[in-house]
Amino acid sequence: MPQRKHHGTTEENSSDVTDEQRSGSARDKPPGPMQILHRARAQLTELTGMTAESVSSFERSEDGWTLEVEVLELARVPDTMSLIGSYQVQVDQDGELMGYRRVRRYERGRADSHQRG
Repeated sequence: MPQRKHHGTTEENSSDVTDEQRSGSARDKPPGPMQILHRARAQLTELTGMTAESVSSFERSEDGWTLEVEVLELARVPDTMSLIGSYQVQVDQDGELMGYRRVRRYERGRADSHQRG
């Protein structure tokens, strides 16, 4: 353990200990909902090459989490005519993407007629 001298005494470098403790406990603790959400959006964006704009649904499932992510599929002018895809995304307990599928596609400016149930 690195030590430093301070006014004739030695003391442990407490910031190193704290960082090591934090990183060790962070590995043991499962990611929280915000980490899962950010990770899922980033992975979907990377796989599809499209911008994940928002998350409209987020819930725990048997195997992890299920999200519905709104993705900009085709930008148009005016913006209200842009095409948005709604994707159902499955991630495991650690936030790793297990699968996704588009469940609907709509123009941004249209009223939502999608019925759940």
